[in-house]
Amino acid sequence: MIPERLARLRQKMQELGVDTFMVTQPENRRYLSGFTGSAGVLFITQEAALIATDFRYYEQSQQEAPLFELVKIEGKFEELLPHILERLGSHKVAFEGDHLTYDAYSTYRQAVPEQIALISTKDVVRWLRAVKEPEEIEAIRKAVALTDRAFDILREMMQPGMIERELAWKLEQEMRQAGAEKLSFDVILAGGPASAMAHAKANERPLAAGQPIVIDTGCMWKGYCSDLTRTVILGEPEARFMEIYGIVRQAQERAEAHIKAGMKGNEAHKLAEEVIEQAGYGDAFGHGLGHGVGLAIHELPVLSPLSDHTLQPGMVFSVEPGIYLPGWGGVRIEDLVLLGVDGVEVLSRAKKEPVIPVR
Repeated sequence: MIPERLARLRQKMQELGVDTFMVTQPENRRYLSGFTGSAGVLFITQEAALIATDFRYYEQSQQEAPLFELVKIEGKFEELLPHILERLGSHKVAFEGDHLTYDAYSTYRQAVPEQIALISTKDVVRWLRAVKEPEEIEAIRKAVALTDRAFDILREMMQPGMIERELAWKLEQEMRQAGAEKLSFDVILAGGPASAMAHAKANERPLAAGQPIVIDTGCMWKGYCSDLTRTVILGEPEARFMEIYGIVRQAQERAEAHIKAGMKGNEAHKLAEEVIEQAGYGDAFGHGLGHGVGLAIHELPVLSPLSDHTLQPGMVFSVEPGIYLPGWGGVRIEDLVLLGVDGVEVLSRAKKEPVIPVR
């Protein structure tokens, strides 16, 4: 996989007119080299591939990135940088301007000879990551399966009076005990009016019967993320909840049935948005329909009103419409899907029946 990924980046470098690409973003670094440590810089030219890291990760990088020549950082990185570029014969060096801080750039610019151009780029490697390889898809499937299982276990035990934070911990335990490396992100578990906040965190609130409860979670398997949201209600639901839940589910089902390869991200978003607008809740759906998922929980493509991203076979992304009403609560339903030539395969299998009987 790594040689093919490097070949695609080198082709992109030719298109950009640069002779060296400096990679600092952690997921991009892992994608291109296999190195999972938290500190290191890749240098890629048409002929060479180097990884610079310090004592803490030197042995790890030898094991995880065997195709890369290792350079040990023994002092300040900016003191080593010009020597690396001179050795590589670099003249036009691309860096990840959407990751590197201005302070770091300023330091590097002062350290590097003026005749070497430092060229800011955005999303170059992220776009390479957007279309998933078979091994990546299998890792995502496993992360999804672990998440589905944990949610369905949690769903069966939920009852009024239980504390949100304790349930969030139970969800994490189930995923980790089944083999998950860690969570994709902190569990979102919010009941009642708090569920109207799309990213509300679990706290000491007890669950109450008759109120919407939004649960958004995911885990990682071999570095790849899952993302799942379900909305449930304990006990007899009021008519308003069932109405709103039905609208959101219809919006999701329409999107999942009609998203096609070649469609733009804003066109995909519109499929769900039209259902919610026609039901009179257009102003209550304030976020995009979805986002790519892979080594990071938010990747390309983006499915939103402003997105011109072209959806391609092999992309994995969320489909997560929602309606949020301050003072009452919210409903969001999210699946991960894999885009194929003829449409999407829904990867998420966790139960969608929202009503949980009170025992």
